[in-house]
Amino acid sequence: MGLFSTCSCGRHGSQADHESEGRLVEEALLRAAFPDPSVRRHFLKVVGTSTALAALSAAFPLGAAKEAFAQGAGKLEKQKLKVGFIPITCATPIIMAHPMGFYAKHGLDVEVVKTAGWAVIRDKTLNKEYDAAHMLSPMPLAITLGAGATPVPYTMPAVENINGQAITLAIKHKDKRDPKSWKGFKFAVPFDYSMHNYLLRYYVAEHGLDPDRDIQIRAVPPPEMVANLRADNIDGFLAPDPVNQRAVYDGVGFIHALSKEIWDGHPCCAFAASREFVTTLPNTYHALLKSIIAATAYARKAENRKEIAAAIAPANYLNQPLTVVEQVLTGTFADGLGNVRTVPDRIDFDPFPWHSFAVWILTQMKRWGQIKGEVDYQKVAREVFLATDATRLMSEAGLAPPKSTYKSFSVMGRAFDPMKPQDYVDGFAIKRA
Repeated sequence: MGLFSTCSCGRHGSQADHESEGRLVEEALLRAAFPDPSVRRHFLKVVGTSTALAALSAAFPLGAAKEAFAQGAGKLEKQKLKVGFIPITCATPIIMAHPMGFYAKHGLDVEVVKTAGWAVIRDKTLNKEYDAAHMLSPMPLAITLGAGATPVPYTMPAVENINGQAITLAIKHKDKRDPKSWKGFKFAVPFDYSMHNYLLRYYVAEHGLDPDRDIQIRAVPPPEMVANLRADNIDGFLAPDPVNQRAVYDGVGFIHALSKEIWDGHPCCAFAASREFVTTLPNTYHALLKSIIAATAYARKAENRKEIAAAIAPANYLNQPLTVVEQVLTGTFADGLGNVRTVPDRIDFDPFPWHSFAVWILTQMKRWGQIKGEVDYQKVAREVFLATDATRLMSEAGLAPPKSTYKSFSVMGRAFDPMKPQDYVDGFAIKRA
C-alpha cells in the first residue's frame, strides 16, 4: 500500500477506504431488511452476502444510498443523544460542544454525561446507555479485537486531542529525575488500554526498566489520581490533564515530563461509537461527528483557549479551578519545580484519525501481550479509524486534512514505519510478545 494512494472515485484516501465506506452502507441495508440478527445470519449463510445484496439492490437504490451516506444528508434518525465523557481536558471538543452550542447548531439535543472511569464508559456504551462516547484512542481497537472483553465492532471517527498528558511525580521525588532510579515505584495510568499505559511503558523501557518487573503500574480513574498521590499510595502517574496541573496546584506533585517530549503529536483521546450506531443512524452520526470536528477546529485556535477554559471548568464538566484549566489549554503553566513554562502545544486538537496511529497502538498491544497471534495491522486500522469521514468534515470545518492516512514518525528517537509493524515489535529488547 502506497503512502499517497487514492480511490477510484477520488473522494477517499485509498481504495480500501472507499470500499470500507461502501460496506457500512451495505451493513445498514442488511440490518434494515433483516432486523433479527439470527435471521440475518441464517439468510446470509444460505444465499451469501453478494447474492443478498444483489437481490436487495433490485428494490433499493444502493448506489444512491452510498452517496447519501457519504454526504451525510437527510433527516436525523435520532435527535436526543447521550454522550459519556471523563472530566479531563482531552475531552475538550466533546464537552465544549454542549455549552458553546455546537451540537444544537447541527440539530442535536446532546446530554454530555460525566462518568467516573474508562471501564464504566466502555460498559455503558456497549450496553447502549450511551449513544457514543469520549474514549481513549486504543479502546475502540481493543473492543473490536475483543481484548479484555467480548469483541464488538467499534469505530473511531475522530481524535479528540494530541499531546496533553504528562508524567507527574510526588514532590518527595524531586531528586529522582533519572528513570533508572525508579525501581520499585508505583505508577498510575487511567486504563490498561490507553496511550498513557503504552507511553509510560515505552518511556521506562527505553531507560532500561522492565515495566512489568521493575515498577508497578495500576489503573486508577483520573479524578482519583491526585488523591492517591497525596495519600502516598502511588509515586507518580502518566495522566491526562488537568490531573497533572492539579497535582502542581495542590502542591503534591511536579511535572517530570510532558508527553509531547516522549512523542510530539501523539494521539490520546477520541470520539468513538459502535459500528451499529454508524450504520443504523447515519445522519445522526454525521451530525454528531460534524459538531465535534467543528468544536475541534475552534479549540485548535490559541486565541479561543481562555474562552473554552471558562466554558468547561465548571462543576458539571471538569470541576476544576479556572486557573488550572487555563494553564493546561494556554500552555503557560507552573511545573511544580519553581518554573513557569510556556509550551503553546502542551495540548492541541487535531481530529484526523491517522491509520498509522492505529498501527502504532496495535504494535504496543502486541508488544505487551494484550493481543496474541497474527495481526492484520492495516486492515484493523482501516475498519476502526474512519479517516474518510474525518477528511470530508475537516474540510467543511476549515481544517486541512492530509492526503494520505499514513505517515512515519519517531517516538523517543526510534523511527516508526507503519508499513513494517512487526519489524518494529521485534526490534524491542524489552517486550512480552
